[in-house]
Amino acid sequence: MSQGIPANWPSQLDSGLAALALDLSDATRERLLAFLGLLQKWNRAYNLTAVREPDQMVSRQLLDSLAILPYVQASSILDVGAGGGLPGIPMAIACPDRHITLLDSNSKKTRFLTQCVLELGLDNVEVVHARAEDYQPDQPFQQITSRAFTALANLVTWCGHLLADEGQFLAMKGQFPEDELAALPSDWRLREDVALSIPGCDGARHLLIIDRVRTTGG
Repeated sequence: MSQGIPANWPSQLDSGLAALALDLSDATRERLLAFLGLLQKWNRAYNLTAVREPDQMVSRQLLDSLAILPYVQASSILDVGAGGGLPGIPMAIACPDRHITLLDSNSKKTRFLTQCVLELGLDNVEVVHARAEDYQPDQPFQQITSRAFTALANLVTWCGHLLADEGQFLAMKGQFPEDELAALPSDWRLREDVALSIPGCDGARHLLIIDRVRTTGG
């Protein structure tokens, strides 16, 4: 185990993965904890996440990110407003066969993400430093994740051009955001609301699957 990892992190991760019914290899678990160690280290200087209490980091950062894995289906995924790499880097570690693009406009955060890619040997991750509105990928993405990024109306407005016609936004929220959903532009809809139960986390967590409104006929 990497130096500096709190002694209780491995058991917290093991019990949390069991509760989520996620079967990950020992090597994957070690890499997840190594990422969390990097996040804790860099957070002191870079203010990457508000969660600073070590006893909360496994549940509120790793397990919270991994809880959406059953709904991650695309082979190439964009994590917009990637910040400290949540949920993008845990997804990339757990799903090495999927390509994850991490997009953020903050150069300090993309510097951290690039360091994580190098230190953890994440060949399936690309880090992009740009504003969502300005980013022009070669191809649109089938799925776009977001966590603590922005209001839903901003998400679809700023990032709609990045999503394939039949793609999905996977927006992670705390309380069910009725006001944000009411403010969605008329050409977008809530396809599914998934109430998530995160081991070790109190409070509500929701995954909102949002896609374009389908027009009938031609």
